[in-house]
Amino acid sequence: MSSSAGIAPNGIVLVDKPGGVTSHDIVARARRALATRKIGHAGTLDPMATGLLVLGVGPATRLLTYLVGLDKTYEATIRLGVATDSDDADGAETARTDAALVTDAQIAAGVAALTGEIDQVPSTVSAIKVGGRRAYDLARAGEQVALAARRVTVSRFEVTGIRREGPAIDVDVVVDCSSGTYIRALARDLGAGLGVGGHLTALRRTRIGPFPVGDALAALEPPVPLRTPAEVATAVLGAFEVTADEARDLRHGKRLVGAAARLTGPTPAAIDPEGRLIGIVERRGADVKSTMNMAEEPS
Repeated sequence: MSSSAGIAPNGIVLVDKPGGVTSHDIVARARRALATRKIGHAGTLDPMATGLLVLGVGPATRLLTYLVGLDKTYEATIRLGVATDSDDADGAETARTDAALVTDAQIAAGVAALTGEIDQVPSTVSAIKVGGRRAYDLARAGEQVALAARRVTVSRFEVTGIRREGPAIDVDVVVDCSSGTYIRALARDLGAGLGVGGHLTALRRTRIGPFPVGDALAALEPPVPLRTPAEVATAVLGAFEVTADEARDLRHGKRLVGAAARLTGPTPAAIDPEGRLIGIVERRGADVKSTMNMAEEPS
């Protein structure tokens, strides 16, 4: 679906963010291209990072609730032998250690130790709020920031290349992880575990849930093609097909009596016979009820 004159845009857009700009810069570009202020995102990327951003436009911003927690894939480069105060290349160097004697086997063991369910302390320079303020604001103001460890899942932490640059080592990796995982923290912890320090020098997000970066737009120029709410909700949550009468009942807040046996997931997307998204539904005993009414207007 594309936005057109006289019709308020409503959908999801995938964007391949370039390096050197903020995620908020991309949101601002989308607002101009789509001529609407109502645009949100399903997770930002640091300015140095590139790759997939998922933006919600118009009423479809309500779908972002179901997108922010999706698993993600990243390609990254970790430099061993140098630590920074931000755990990435944008920060100031805090320590330098000769990493030349670190073996490939030791790197593999360090990566293995950071794979699976782990307790991870987020980077000090992060957007996590501490006492109502962002951690990065506190850190930049020179205040001490102590963040609690979080349980995250790193389902894949794969080394794809090792390059030795004098006393430093650059390690290329691919990471599949749960939402809330900091790749900068993985770089920091890998270097710390090896006793030489480490930081992130490159990061690219290549997947969010079922959406690959290969399907994303490289530029936001009107007309901007939008994925329909029904398409996105079905890809993420699965579809619960309803009749026209059932669609009407769900819109009016009524339960679908005895329909729970047809559910194939906990919170699927109710799709009417015209292929439009009616809402997100869930089981209520033997019945089905809408938990979020998101009915699309007929096109």
